Amino acid sequence: QVRLVESGGGLVQPGESLRLSCAASGFTFRLYDMSWYRQAPGKERELVAGISNSGGTTNYAESVKGRFTISRDNVVKTVYLQMNSLKPEDTAKYYCNAPRGPYRNVWGQGTQVTVSS
Repeated sequence: QVRLVESGGGLVQPGESLRLSCAASGFTFRLYDMSWYRQAPGKERELVAGISNSGGTTNYAESVKGRFTISRDNVVKTVYLQMNSLKPEDTAKYYCNAPRGPYRNVWGQGTQVTVSS
């Protein structure tokens, strides 16, 4: 069974950092590009960052460039999102996904990130 389990969210103040993790199982993780998405209340889900299967290529939404870093460890089948200099507008539930291929409709439960003073 294909599973994605996100963790690492929490309540932080503006300017602080968090590191999200997404543990994958049930598929050959190293073959697939991975992405982080987020969805705030009342808004559409948006792409935050993506990483190629090898980890050699990354891309970011303009709103997070220079603050967030996506990475992956294909040995432990986990993708990470390091989030620095967090802003209130980063508040959302964050999800990981394998956006290309047969598992693009598989989503985890997400992890809530709240940035507030």
